[in-house]
Amino acid sequence: MVSNFGLFVVRRAINAAVTLVLLIALVFVLLHVLVPSPVAMARIITGNPRATPAILASIIKANDLDAPLYIQFYNYLIGILHGNFGTDTLYHVPELQEMQAYLPVTLELVVVGQIIGVLIGLYTGAIAAANRNRAPDYGMKALYLTTWSAPIFLVGFIMQLVVAYWLNLLPATGVVDPTLIPPPAVTGAPIIDALLAQNWVYFWSAVQHLILPAFAIAVIGFGLVTRLGRASMIDALDRDYVKLAYMKGLSKGKVVWGTAFRNAMIPIITLVALLFAFSVGGAVIIEDVFAYHGMGFFTVNAIYNDDYTAVLAFTVITGIAVIVANFVADILYAVADPRVRLT
Repeated sequence: MVSNFGLFVVRRAINAAVTLVLLIALVFVLLHVLVPSPVAMARIITGNPRATPAILASIIKANDLDAPLYIQFYNYLIGILHGNFGTDTLYHVPELQEMQAYLPVTLELVVVGQIIGVLIGLYTGAIAAANRNRAPDYGMKALYLTTWSAPIFLVGFIMQLVVAYWLNLLPATGVVDPTLIPPPAVTGAPIIDALLAQNWVYFWSAVQHLILPAFAIAVIGFGLVTRLGRASMIDALDRDYVKLAYMKGLSKGKVVWGTAFRNAMIPIITLVALLFAFSVGGAVIIEDVFAYHGMGFFTVNAIYNDDYTAVLAFTVITGIAVIVANFVADILYAVADPRVRLT
């Protein structure tokens, strides 16, 4: 007999699969709106704007570009599931090959930035809840409302101006010092590859260049964690088991951080998945501000050059990342709170 948890995982996996197919269908429709002609699509695949009609006809036949739309959609879906995101209209190479140099850089940036943002948000939310309706609470509220309402690019520019130019503490742009010899590309993420190669000079340079854009990503989203963390902590602090902990003589610090904080963490799990999607979108602007050559830089460059297949590929990759993040969040939520498995 299958357990409740097993059924829960299966249901969430089916939901994720359906969402992925709908996302790919939307991108397929956009692709055919942008390139409605089989001949235009064939020119993109060949990468030769002067291809002869005979060559174009052979490309159309080989790729079923003149087939009914449902056949084309099936081929497009199977292609994406096999890592075929089309041909780059600017560089005339497979999109996956083009993105492999950028995707690990963005994932490293977003993951580090989100970890920093969640940690800051949890800490400030707990402080605000423990001091509700007092000066620390009002201060934290003013801080996260200010950062949340500020434009993303403005946050990046201010951090560049203050930290990089006025204080001269960190590099203003780039992923790493361009004069350094990079380590072997095992994962594509600069810091991880430097660690694997034990190239400490390259590692330290990559860390220094990562700090500012990662904190910019963190500043964008920590306010949501602060707000939800504060509400969850207040709810937890009003529970009977917290009052019992105080009656046992435990200090305020032990009650807040040892008892209430762990239970207040549960609602944050789902929020982290949503923040991941928000951070990936924010990375497009942050990477452009800091000249951080990841997927954001790749996408902005594609937009400037009308490389629409690259933009659509980025849309699919981002959608897949968000779907996977939400699926993992659902599983973690069910592990943390077994009652969720019944829904």
